[in-house]
Amino acid sequence: MARWLLPENIADTLPLEARRVEELRRALLDLYDCHGYELVRPPLIEYVDSLLTGTGGDLDLLTFKFTDQASGRLLGLRADMTPQAARIDAHILNRPGVVRLCYAGPVLHARPQHPLASREPQVAGAELFGYAGPQADLELVRLAVQSLRAGGAGRVQIDLGHMGVARALLGAEPAAGERAGAVLAALSAKDASALADALHGFGVETSAGLRRLLGMYGGREVLSAAARELPALPGVREALDHLVWLAAHCGADEVAVDLADLHGYQYLTGVTFSAYVPGATSAVVRGGRYDDVGRAFGRARPAVGFTVYLRELAGRTPLALPRAILAPPGEDPELARLVAQLRAAGEIVVQRLPGESAEGHTESFEFDRRIERGDQGWRIVG
Repeated sequence: MARWLLPENIADTLPLEARRVEELRRALLDLYDCHGYELVRPPLIEYVDSLLTGTGGDLDLLTFKFTDQASGRLLGLRADMTPQAARIDAHILNRPGVVRLCYAGPVLHARPQHPLASREPQVAGAELFGYAGPQADLELVRLAVQSLRAGGAGRVQIDLGHMGVARALLGAEPAAGERAGAVLAALSAKDASALADALHGFGVETSAGLRRLLGMYGGREVLSAAARELPALPGVREALDHLVWLAAHCGADEVAVDLADLHGYQYLTGVTFSAYVPGATSAVVRGGRYDDVGRAFGRARPAVGFTVYLRELAGRTPLALPRAILAPPGEDPELARLVAQLRAAGEIVVQRLPGESAEGHTESFEFDRRIERGDQGWRIVG
């Protein structure tokens, strides 16, 4: 095997893409900062007991695990920063009231989430703790939409779901018991045959309602159909009313609904949302409410948040060459001062070394200006 080959679904980020990803990271952290979200930097590794607590089996399968030579305990490489933010809120900060946190950095997946997905996603995200009301859900959904607009997305689609619908139907069924997980898995996979097997012995009304969920995806009209066709349980009505309100106020260009989208059902407890931009084959934002994760750290807190996949978002906009100024070689003090002033103002100035050709930089920069010596000294021409 050639020494320069990388593992499957692992790739270098080359200059133009790396620049775009970094621009996105900075823009999003600035956006979250002006909304009152405080930056945290969780570690790359943690004890698995802490890293996976309360997150269910999905994250467990994504997590690389190895033995710590210092303690002999099992460590994990983070596959998601959300549980780490929950740990920081519940166990480290331990503040009363609402806490807003944000983060950015790499995570690592033991397996790709889909065939074309990177196993080293670059992510940014925001999490809000300590507020159970629907206004917190709206704040995070709106912030997710603004994140994509800050990333240059011309059109944003939000897909909404709610764990409360399926959970309310299951909660009203005495026969659910240990089969609730199989029902939820079948709904998430939209597997009608597996769902029929899992519903064996369920009551007629509950069984019919859960079967109807399989076809409840599409535009906002899905919510009206669900209100008519699903059992009139309080939890169902509350979840549907919440989704109607979110759809009307989230700020997205297009809103879709999927009541059988139960990804993360092992730890998500309320509203769920994904965001798409033109040209994306998968979601560039995933989020939702996860009220129970902090319980394992000794402090159960309402929580809602989202993760932005930076490389996926970066790939949806053209990677334009950055504009730059080409400076000649030399140690002239006046030239050095001009170059320093331009760089201090945020300009990219590439000063050639003696004998260096400018042609080698044409794949990296668009030189729209040059520094040349004129009758009055050094000047910028373009």
